[in-house]
Amino acid sequence: MAIASSGAALQHLTPRPVKGLFADNYLALSAMDFTQQFLPEVYEKEVERYGKRTVSGFLRMVGAEMPMASDRIVWSEQGRLHIAHDGVDSNPAGTQITINGLGDTDQSLIGEGQTLVISNGTVTAKARVVTPVPVFTPETSAGAADGTLVVNIKVYGEASAALPAALQSASGTLNIFVFGSEYAKGSADVGNSFDASFTHFENKPIIIRDKYTVNGSDVAQIGWVEVTTEMGTGGYLWYLKSEHESRLRFEDYLEMSMVEAEKAVGAIATGVTGSEGMFEAIESRGLIYNGSDFDGAGGLGQFDDILSELDKQGAIEENMLFLDRAKSLEIDNMLAAQNSYGAGGTSYGVFNNEEDMALNLGFSGFRRGSYDFYKTDWKYLNDSTTRGSIGDVEGVLVPAGTSTVYDEILGQNVARPFLHVRYRASEAEDRRMKSWITGSVGGNYTSATDEMNVHFLSERALCVQAANNFLLLKK
Repeated sequence: MAIASSGAALQHLTPRPVKGLFADNYLALSAMDFTQQFLPEVYEKEVERYGKRTVSGFLRMVGAEMPMASDRIVWSEQGRLHIAHDGVDSNPAGTQITINGLGDTDQSLIGEGQTLVISNGTVTAKARVVTPVPVFTPETSAGAADGTLVVNIKVYGEASAALPAALQSASGTLNIFVFGSEYAKGSADVGNSFDASFTHFENKPIIIRDKYTVNGSDVAQIGWVEVTTEMGTGGYLWYLKSEHESRLRFEDYLEMSMVEAEKAVGAIATGVTGSEGMFEAIESRGLIYNGSDFDGAGGLGQFDDILSELDKQGAIEENMLFLDRAKSLEIDNMLAAQNSYGAGGTSYGVFNNEEDMALNLGFSGFRRGSYDFYKTDWKYLNDSTTRGSIGDVEGVLVPAGTSTVYDEILGQNVARPFLHVRYRASEAEDRRMKSWITGSVGGNYTSATDEMNVHFLSERALCVQAANNFLLLKK
């Protein structure tokens, strides 16, 4: 029986005594799969395919990190100084108004003798609160009808002392505010004493953990990779390259958790309660602007709507805009459209451009009214592996500076950045960013497992103070 040859024998390879390139001494991979005459050209330097991949840095720009010892953060924020209500009703006779939407513990801030401005936006009247004194009906229980405050009034400038016809029988369309008071000569025991109003807030830290694992066999076979890291350093790494990327990813998680965290309402897991992140704080206590298109000349009017709302809040002069790419370009277009030369050609002076340099069509900041805005792109909203994959948030406006609040733990007023992180720490334990190694590989002998585990842990919470001055731009 004949024996059929296969593989290299079929190629009639002839060994040569010298290292020469001949047609009959070439070892193809298909012929001998354990070696090759011509090895591939291997680039040992890693290609930076996605550029800077980390998304952290936002909180470092706008806030601060401070230690704390407790597992609960409590602070109080000032209430409004003046008294105003919207959604107010009036009776058909125009002699009584009803303030709606009050809770079971709200104070009655309207008292006898106070003078009010009452308006539906078109017709305005001035009135005085008269006896009988306002009657407050509190909310009875959760889910029940809201509390109400019924106020008897007499209107100035009207012979009948009643509201004008346009303001009578108004159902939730009136706005009122107190502008002063008036009493007769010789009045005694008059005036209204009100306690200062404040709002109580609290948050709690969450524990964020991750780890990187490598087994002993992989450590024994070292492969070198030349890298340039997102932290600006370069050089060669072996199996710890993955550990380095795990650390970078965890640092991103620290910031993303502070932005996205949400308090749990139902049961999730034992000991898991969530925390209030920046987006949740703005959604519940801040300003939201939906469907905004600041594109071209018409966008300035829409942006002015934001300014009018900021006027109603803290009116903080300096603000920072962190935007996705589309919104950033819209604002560039809006600002460029204000230039009278924008349609007919390039304006060098206004845009700080020179004839011999590349045209700069971007803006890093601008002033409108009494407000300064500093604009920058937020990578977190652009990256396709983070919020950029969803695209529902177009940007956030963050006030610059600090706020003064009463810290109920310290028992005193303290100045804090509007946005800051609190992490748990003491003399014995610092949980800002912990890292430790366990296992039996790499010189650590803490277990019988043939692997090395690099652990990461942090316990932190975000404090969003004066959230009414923050603005979320949403589609």
